Amino acid sequence: MKKPLSLLYGLISYLAFFGTILYAIGFVGNLVVPKTIDGEPELPLANAILTDALLLLIFALQHSIMARPSFKSWWTNFVPAHLERSTFVLLSSLCLILMIWQWQPVGGVVWSTENDTLKTILLISYLSGWAIVFLSTFLINHFDLFGLRHVWLYATGRPYTNLPFRVPAFYKLVRHPLYLGFLVAFWSTPVMTVTHLLFAALTTGYIFTAIRFEERDLLASFGETYRNYKRWVPMIIPFSKRKTEDK
Repeated sequence: MKKPLSLLYGLISYLAFFGTILYAIGFVGNLVVPKTIDGEPELPLANAILTDALLLLIFALQHSIMARPSFKSWWTNFVPAHLERSTFVLLSSLCLILMIWQWQPVGGVVWSTENDTLKTILLISYLSGWAIVFLSTFLINHFDLFGLRHVWLYATGRPYTNLPFRVPAFYKLVRHPLYLGFLVAFWSTPVMTVTHLLFAALTTGYIFTAIRFEERDLLASFGETYRNYKRWVPMIIPFSKRKTEDK
């Protein structure tokens, strides 16, 4: 029963992620879903800011710590290796659910536009950012990234093999198109409230911090291949001046 149960666990973890990320698209963009990032403040300003910052910190710490190879090596002493990625995905989803559930609007408007054309452009930009995120996962291996490949190989009796280093499509323009997609989505809004600005600023800081840790891991895994890749492809801004980043 271990194999079908592992496959079921991986599928449940994936569906939890997929449902949560779809809700998050509505949450950040103030679209369709009942609770969104903006609203009437319910807590004093300082308490609301502290709550939101803490919620984002919980997500950031879980996401960054559990993604490190050293943690994975320790963690698989307690969680089967083929379930490690699915467990990471499930816990990330739970942290995101917690953030959405407990998120506290701050109030106030930084900028706003009533121009319908500009609103449409910003909506397209917002949805395009999320499209870049999803497409980036499929360009590498969506099902490996979210744990389904791990449990499928285990269920079919085949050993897990690491993915080879590849540079498809978006990855020829920037090294981290997935993070670029998040940045485009988080900053594309016709009404930038103080709440949204707090969210966008904190997540941007986290993204650039996460990139540094991730690139150290990629250098350790792929060595000179990844070092050469860094020399000719910008980190996050397409067509920006190419710089050697060997630190």
